[in-house]
Amino acid sequence: MDQVTELFGQNVFDEETMRERLPKDTFRELQKTTQEGKPLNIKIANAVAHAMKSWALEKGTTHYTHWFQPMTGVTAEKHDGFINPDGNGKIIMSFSGKELIKGEPDASSFPSGGLRATFEARGYTAWDPTSPAFIKNGVLCIPTAFCSYSGHALDKKTPLLRSMEAINKQAMRILKLFGNEDVKTVNTTVGPEQEYFLIDKEYYSQRKDLQYTGRTLFGAPTPKGQEMEDHYFGTIKSRVQAFMNDLNRELWKLGILAKTEHNEVAPAQFELAPVFTTTNMAVDHNQLTMEIIQRVAKKHGLVALLHEKPFEGINGSGKHNNWSLSTDTGVNLLEPGDTPFENAQFLLFLAAVIKAVDEHQDLLRLSVATAGNDHRLGANEAPPAIISIFLGEELAEVIDALESESPYGGHDKEFMKIGASVLPKFPKDSTDRNRTSPFAFTGNKFEFRMPGSNLSVSSPNIMLNAAVADVLQEFADALEGEEDLYEAVHDLVKNTIHDHKRIIFNGNGYDDAWIEEAESRGLLNLKTTP
Repeated sequence: MDQVTELFGQNVFDEETMRERLPKDTFRELQKTTQEGKPLNIKIANAVAHAMKSWALEKGTTHYTHWFQPMTGVTAEKHDGFINPDGNGKIIMSFSGKELIKGEPDASSFPSGGLRATFEARGYTAWDPTSPAFIKNGVLCIPTAFCSYSGHALDKKTPLLRSMEAINKQAMRILKLFGNEDVKTVNTTVGPEQEYFLIDKEYYSQRKDLQYTGRTLFGAPTPKGQEMEDHYFGTIKSRVQAFMNDLNRELWKLGILAKTEHNEVAPAQFELAPVFTTTNMAVDHNQLTMEIIQRVAKKHGLVALLHEKPFEGINGSGKHNNWSLSTDTGVNLLEPGDTPFENAQFLLFLAAVIKAVDEHQDLLRLSVATAGNDHRLGANEAPPAIISIFLGEELAEVIDALESESPYGGHDKEFMKIGASVLPKFPKDSTDRNRTSPFAFTGNKFEFRMPGSNLSVSSPNIMLNAAVADVLQEFADALEGEEDLYEAVHDLVKNTIHDHKRIIFNGNGYDDAWIEEAESRGLLNLKTTP
């Protein structure tokens, strides 16, 4: 255990490292920037740059890069050395605050969505102090946002940070109405589960279709598919376990909270799940996770496939985006509590999510739309292309009672009785899990199950944050100035449920009857990306 605790975060210029290496006043000012969004001045940037450079040099690093996430869906980096001439034919190793906070990569070759002409080449990267710098492959990587000369966002980080600011601002308005004066910020948190396939490099090298497209385009089905689904949670083979052990070590060095690993349903398919963290860092960590999975696999004579549907007839690979809202005081705003019917604050946030998902079905579908993911949606464990919300039995009863103004009896805690006296009794969760639901409530969070395994989770979280922020703003505007807040909240939640309950579906999303019912409800069924 001591080895893991020493290993964890050793290549990250994290809060603990900054606390040790920065003057107390500088560290406090930097915290105001990262936690409260205060502007960063150049004096603080210079001090941080000096400390960051010294730490990186001690680790044997000679170069740094502004690490950014253009709209290609992968990451980008341009390496610069710390080396500078001293004027006497020698060199010094230097790194200034100006170099830390601003870079200038060529922006002409990156996608811009038509915002710029091809010949307009100047672009800027700007340091994101809310995501810590790290060392990867012997290079100091500084997470940054990427924009054009005209100030347009050309990346996935800038709109993500904007969406996080928007939902924080509107959620804070709601919390202040409920008297939560101790809360300073609200963050969205995400835990993106990552599925992937591993195949032997020797077999991969014989398949041009896999090499060129990431999936098989021809050939016969395997003699054994997943008929018995006996690969799921099966014993992990020694070769794969060795790969996973190395993968964990590399991820832990970068402060990535890789926690769960197991065989997935399809043969040669696996899953890695991290602990929840702030959305911005979760996105950065997932981009690194995908890169490192592929790199470590090669060291073991394997190839990792991140295509959403590499083999016909068996499971595709998804990336379940577990999303929630938490305060800086440690309160999960999507935690129902013991009596969800009486928890006005929880019900208001729940109603906001329901309304946001219903009103913005198209944007949520758009956020996961790729040609590869279209092969996966609605087939072998993946949810259908129709957006719907699963709430589970108890919450469904709560909102039905609210809408109909009928009494709600509540549920006593039910304990599992397995039938053998030696086995422990434990409380049942208030809701089952629905694998066919694209957007399922799972106790204190929503699991958006539609993203494909190769996707940057920026896009779904940008859409989700912005959609919920939009509704929270509407709610806050409606509730401010109300004399009887709880009566107003009751009416608002009741009306919202009545207007948007069409999006709630607790049944089997694979049933053909659901497709007909969804159409009658007016829900979108956008099967393909075009």
